[in-house]
Amino acid sequence: MKYKHILVALELSDESTVLIDRAVSMANYLGSEISFIHIDGTHGEIYPELVDLVKEPSSRPLNEHSMESLRSFGDYIDHPLKRFFVGTGDLADKLDVTIKEEEVDLLICGHHQDFWSKIISYSRHLINKCPVDILVVPIRD
Repeated sequence: MKYKHILVALELSDESTVLIDRAVSMANYLGSEISFIHIDGTHGEIYPELVDLVKEPSSRPLNEHSMESLRSFGDYIDHPLKRFFVGTGDLADKLDVTIKEEEVDLLICGHHQDFWSKIISYSRHLINKCPVDILVVPIRD
């Protein structure tokens, strides 16, 4: 299958570069576009709308420390970035609309292979709600 638009779900950790590298590799091979999404779920849904940092680079929907981390991912990618969505709430709930509106056909996310992820898997929640193909990349801690 030829994926045209890849969406990468990022966390605020250095391990997200593994996901970015995978997306760039696939996009270069397939001629795909890449977008990022980061949803901060720590405080619930403070802002219902997503901010696109590509269109609004001076926006600050999260605290400055989080924004610095997210901007570093934008600087890291070695491929044109179509969109960079940032928001609050539940990632799985935001994905359905975003994927349809942006015509995304592949979601890349990470899965930590640690003790806590064996008990509580956020990836499983995404898999159950995502309307497109998902590439789950193992993140070894």
